[in-house]
Amino acid sequence: MIAQGRTARLALEDGSIWYGSAFGAPGTQPGEIVFNTSLTGYQEILTDPSYTGQIVVMTAPQIGNTGINHDDNEACQVFLSGFIVRQLSPCASNWRATQSLAEWLAAHGRPGITGIDTRALTRRLRAGGTLKGVISTETSRSDDELIEQARAWAGLDGIDLAGTVTCDAPYEWTAPTDAAWEFRQWNQATNPDTCPGKFHVVAYDFGIKRNILRRLATFGCRVTVVPATTPAAVTLALHPDGVFLSNGPGDPAAVPYAVETVRALLGAVPLFGICLGHQILGLAFGGQTYRLKFGHHGGNQPVKHLPTGRVEISAHNHNFAVDPDTLPTGVEVTHVNLNDGCCEGMRHRVLPAFSIQYHPEAAPGPHDADPLFAEFVAMMAAVRSKPSV
Repeated sequence: MIAQGRTARLALEDGSIWYGSAFGAPGTQPGEIVFNTSLTGYQEILTDPSYTGQIVVMTAPQIGNTGINHDDNEACQVFLSGFIVRQLSPCASNWRATQSLAEWLAAHGRPGITGIDTRALTRRLRAGGTLKGVISTETSRSDDELIEQARAWAGLDGIDLAGTVTCDAPYEWTAPTDAAWEFRQWNQATNPDTCPGKFHVVAYDFGIKRNILRRLATFGCRVTVVPATTPAAVTLALHPDGVFLSNGPGDPAAVPYAVETVRALLGAVPLFGICLGHQILGLAFGGQTYRLKFGHHGGNQPVKHLPTGRVEISAHNHNFAVDPDTLPTGVEVTHVNLNDGCCEGMRHRVLPAFSIQYHPEAAPGPHDADPLFAEFVAMMAAVRSKPSV
């Protein structure tokens, strides 16, 4: 039974039980436990479709102090399965806040648990790898029942999650970033290639975030967002200047239809992929992907650009990676992670196609990778300027 004063439990497949206090919605929810090292930006994390099926542990000790506002959602709903924090802030003090984190999670039907030793839990995940778990507020369930439920949960491998979070129909996006001052250092407004609507980009929605669309629009793109299952022929019939392959949840090997689509687009139009889109492009190149021990989740991952030696601090959210040893000789690895050495970026040596494993849109996170949008624009401009054969 739950100890007095404790109203929620986290049960892990390794047999451990973690007691805490409930917030958000009541009930029992399974998920894949991952930790996120971001200090801020929990609202963007909660609404990132890439967290579908996962229960997120925040390593920052206090969460909730800025509340929830109308502007920072990266999608129209909460996608993760549960939320774990060390200390839930007793008040929301940001001037933009319209409600508390607890109220908002409850309204979206997602459970949270506070009072957990998140440092100890994170160390366990780092040492043993990602674990399946269950958050529960139900006092009628025994510890053993919850542990068994965690063990019996199917997990996320081999499941097409992108197909569950993608849009139902194509739509247009033209709105740029509102707070332009955040990105002023890149001076994209002085570039003639970034005038509004100059380039038409078709963006595949594998779980796309709104700030990606804002950044593409800010860099002069008129964006048509299409569902993940859109065939290459339909995309090419839209006559895009480039195709963007978005972030998204789950196992890239579980979306073979997307791999075939991207393979058909290679060489026909410039391609830029991020996160799941990067992994799908790697499979389309002929490479393979593999599962990381505990993934990369957070806004402080150091990535090195091999051609220049430049180091970027970047935002990540992925459990899988491209195996660079399986890529063909026509593909160059351009970025590596300085923590574990995994492939973080690649480029085709001949065809106009490149990708990165992380999130250049900085929602949340640093802005070091924002110039990659300008690189995509330059690639589209270069292809457009070539004479027709």
